[in-house]
This record gives sequence, structure tokens and C-alpha cells, in this order.
Amino acid sequence: MQRRHFLKGSAALLSTLPVAVVAAQGPGSSAPGATAGMGADTRTLAPIVAGPDRIIEMNVCTRPFRPQGPRIETERIGRKQVVHNYGHGGSGWSLSWGSAQLAVAMAKETGRQEIAVVGCGAIGLTTAVVAQQAGLRVRIYAKERPPYVRSNFATGAWTPDSRICTAEHAAAFAERWESMARYSFRRYQSLLGVAGNPIEWRDMYSLSDLPPGSPQPNNESGEPEYPNFERELIQDITPQNVDVVSHPFPVPYVRRRPTLLFNIASYSRLLMGDFLAGGGRIETYALTDRSDFAAIEERTIINCTGYGARALLADDSIIPVRGQTCKLMPQPELDYGFYYGSRHVAVYPRRDGLLVQAQAEGDFNNDAENLDPNESISAVQRLAEIIAQMKRA
Repeated sequence: MQRRHFLKGSAALLSTLPVAVVAAQGPGSSAPGATAGMGADTRTLAPIVAGPDRIIEMNVCTRPFRPQGPRIETERIGRKQVVHNYGHGGSGWSLSWGSAQLAVAMAKETGRQEIAVVGCGAIGLTTAVVAQQAGLRVRIYAKERPPYVRSNFATGAWTPDSRICTAEHAAAFAERWESMARYSFRRYQSLLGVAGNPIEWRDMYSLSDLPPGSPQPNNESGEPEYPNFERELIQDITPQNVDVVSHPFPVPYVRRRPTLLFNIASYSRLLMGDFLAGGGRIETYALTDRSDFAAIEERTIINCTGYGARALLADDSIIPVRGQTCKLMPQPELDYGFYYGSRHVAVYPRRDGLLVQAQAEGDFNNDAENLDPNESISAVQRLAEIIAQMKRA
């Protein structure tokens, strides 16, 4: 796995600077919900403090990518009807409500009023809550519970088409994706303003050395081509990019876009609280292969084991995508973040800490789950370098 731009530096401070923007023009800019005609505005960016000395947590996890999209279908395993709901790539949190709706509808077709959900991560908890809201009695079977489930290590941004399928399978999957995305998006809007701020809108800036739409330099990731479902299918309900014409960032091209962020700590507690308040039960139970489904009392089971399904079901359609993140000490005053693709770094203004994502070319089809401290330290140093350049500007 390559490591680029190992830059020296420690804490750096971005002086408060104004940003001026104008609405982006181009195809689709006049669609409902787009920002065309918004006019120029200004805003102030609060200072960011970044440096390896402020790291409070490092995590690594594996995203379960399937080229054909998530597996949401029913399979008979022994005497059990198992509805599979796994393989969401980097879109698990984003599509959880919509995929849960599909899976629960399949479970209801069995006629059983008591069902089991296997897994207690983003997909499992959301599926259990949706099943309760559909009038079913639900018990969760899981080896681990939040905050120790894989999905708690996610970036926590609304990315509904992140590694959700390959371009080759896009046409066959598009209609199902749109249904899941639209339903999920509506549910997230209903959580705005809820105590604990489980969902919030935050401005994210995309930094580039090349004009928007320029061909990207060749890389060694080996990743396939992905569809841009969000731009093609739901542009009418989601905010669009605007070009920033005056900014403090050390790049010639900047775009800004409001993005939904999940405050995973409070959101997980909300889901868990709703599930338990609805009469749900949780049992600690580890499945090692498909024969273990037989020991579950309920006859209808929704399998939400995520990447774990690869070993549990010997499902080689799941391709591992490694991801490592770290958190810097929280800065509650920050309400923006940014991506800088050519420097392989992104920062998200989470309430539980500034989440810094290290992006490496060898992450695709990489099942290594070892934590590499140098990977996160390097990402934070790159972030500090960018911020230092902003301060000088």
C-alpha cells in the first residue's frame, strides 16, 4: 500500500477567513433543489487545529462491496426463511432505512409475527426498528453491540452511492437504488433537530488542482468504474455543488456542497433506545457458518451481518475495501470539512471529534484489518500542511 506526501509538521491553526461563492452553472443546475439563482454569499470558516498530538482515536474497518449491489433477497436455510440484507459497500448508514424497508417487506411475506435480526450495526438496528414499526416482534442476535460493531467506525457521511455497485451492473440496480435512497433521505430529514443531533447538515468543500470534470490522473487502485446515481437520479431532492470563487484554500478550484453527517454515537443510541422501547430484545450470539441459523428460535430471520457474511455464508461476491480513520480532539465550533483528493485526505466535522480519513490506493480488495498508526499520522500531517498553507494565504 503506497503512502504519499509524508509531510512534517504538528499543530497548525487556520486564521478565520471569509469565503465568497457563486452558484454553479451547468447541466442540471436549474433542477428543483439545485442552487442555481442562489446568488453570491459569504461565510466565515472557524479555525481548525490539526496535528498528530491531537489524535484521540484510530480505527480500521472493512466495507462489504458487492459489484452487483447489496444482497436483499430470501433464501431457505434448513427450516428457516432467511432474508439477506448485506453488502452495502460505503453506503450502509446512508441506505439503511430504504434497504430495511425492502427486507422487512420480504420477511412479512412469510406470515410470521416474530422475527429475528442477525447483526446490531447500522443495517441491523435500522432493520429491527423498521420491523417493529411494521407491527412485528423482533429479537436481535449479535456477537457485538455498539460502539464495538464495524459500522461505528464508518466515516459517517451521507454517501448513498459510495461503492454501491459497478457501472456494469448500474442499469439493473438503478431503480432499486433510487427507491432506497429516496426513502432513506426522507427518514433522515425527520431526525433533524432531534435531541443529541443524530443527523446534521454540514458544508463540505471539494478541493482540486484541476478544473471540475477533468480526467483524473492514472492511479494504482485497481477499482472498477462506479455509477453516479446521486447526480443522475435524485438531484431534485439533494443540494448541489456550487463553485467557490474566493476562498482561503491553497488550490485553484473549490466546490462547496451541504452534506448530511451522522453523529454515530448519538444516532446509535437513538436507534438502540427506540428498539428497546418498542419491546425489542437482544441476545449475544455468534454465528460461524450457515448451520448456526438453525439454533435461532424464530423461523424468519433477516441477516444483516455486513462484511461478516463473507465468511458466514462463504460469499465470495463480497469484495473487502479497507478503510482507516482517526479522530482529532472535538472542535464544537466547526461546521465544515473538506476533501482533497490529490493529497489523499478528508476531514469531517463530527461532534465526537474531527474525523480524518486516510485514503490509500491499496485499499480496494484489501482485507487487512491491522491498524497502521503511521497511516493516520501521515494523513493528519497532510491535513496540517494544508491548513498551514491556508493560514499563510
